[in-house]
Amino acid sequence: MGVARRKIKMIVVGTSIGGFQALKKIFSPLPVDFNIPVLVVRHQASDTDDYVIEALNRETQLQFKFAEEGERPDAGTVYLAPPNTHMMVARSGRIHLSYGQQVNHSRPSIDPLFISAAKLYGESLLAVVLTGANRDGIDGLKVVKQNGGTVLVQDPESAEADILPSAAIAAVEVDYLVWLDQIGSFLWEVNR
Repeated sequence: MGVARRKIKMIVVGTSIGGFQALKKIFSPLPVDFNIPVLVVRHQASDTDDYVIEALNRETQLQFKFAEEGERPDAGTVYLAPPNTHMMVARSGRIHLSYGQQVNHSRPSIDPLFISAAKLYGESLLAVVLTGANRDGIDGLKVVKQNGGTVLVQDPESAEADILPSAAIAAVEVDYLVWLDQIGSFLWEVNR
């Protein structure tokens, strides 16, 4: 599988229905020395607790945590948007959390993360769209492409809910269409 030769400095991931299982699947093969920070928006109930983080930390070698306001993303760490909170990347490169209005009926929403990351990282951004049952993230993907970023979409046939990946394919020129169980290997190639 050919991987873009540009240097990826940030990976952003958007998912909803089926996202927990998809995240376990793609991150479980990655070793602790994975050197790209990852920010994830996963649609979740507003009362989601730390069980999600604990379960992902048991299943993978990378560190998963809920993002905190003002922290700088570190390599080898996967930051999840906290429940009921938008996560973005500020111009300083630090994480910014917002409790603003829902976007696409969601908080957290994928679009604010993708848009803010695209404006900061441009060509060095990889945006990943996984399983999902709505179109949240599509506007963000357009901004990623406008700023020269790379888009990877989970093959809809491997998605628990194919609406989001199918909408992504219809909306933008996707750089990589990858079966779920191959995304982890792809990310490792990008990392090298």
